[in-house]
Amino acid sequence: MIKLTDEMVELVNNARESGNPCIVASASTNGTPNCGYIGTVLALDESSFVYRDRTGRTPLDHIEENPKVVLLFRHAENQSGWKFRCTAAVHRDGPVYDDSITRLFQAGLITDPESKTAAVVLQVDQVLTLFGEVLQEREPGLSW
Repeated sequence: MIKLTDEMVELVNNARESGNPCIVASASTNGTPNCGYIGTVLALDESSFVYRDRTGRTPLDHIEENPKVVLLFRHAENQSGWKFRCTAAVHRDGPVYDDSITRLFQAGLITDPESKTAAVVLQVDQVLTLFGEVLQEREPGLSW
C-alpha cells in the first residue's frame, strides 16, 4: 500500500519554490532513456502525483509507449529525498486533465491554465530511499 507522508507531499509540492525540482525519467520501449526537470509536480492524493508537460515531444512519446517512470526528488538542504517508481497516464483533455490543470493553477505551479498541454498523472507503485531501499509498495514483492 502506498501512503505518501506529509513530509513527501510538502517537499515535493514545494520543490520548485525551494529550488529542488523533481526529475522525471522515462524510457521508450526500445530502451532509449529520457529525463528532465519538472517544476510543476503536485501530490494529487495519498498515492499519486501530477505534473504539466508543456513540450508535447519526446518525454510524452516515451511515457505513452512505456508508462513506467521514476520521479526523483532530493532536497539537498534537508538531506532528504526519494525515488518514486510510478505508472504514468497522459491526459490531453477530459475531466482528469481539467481537474489536474485547475489544481496546478490553484497551487500556483502554473500561471496559464488555458494553454493546451498535457497533464501526466503518476500513480506511485513503489517509494524508495535515494539509495534504493524499498520503503513502500503498492503490491508486496512488486517487480520492476
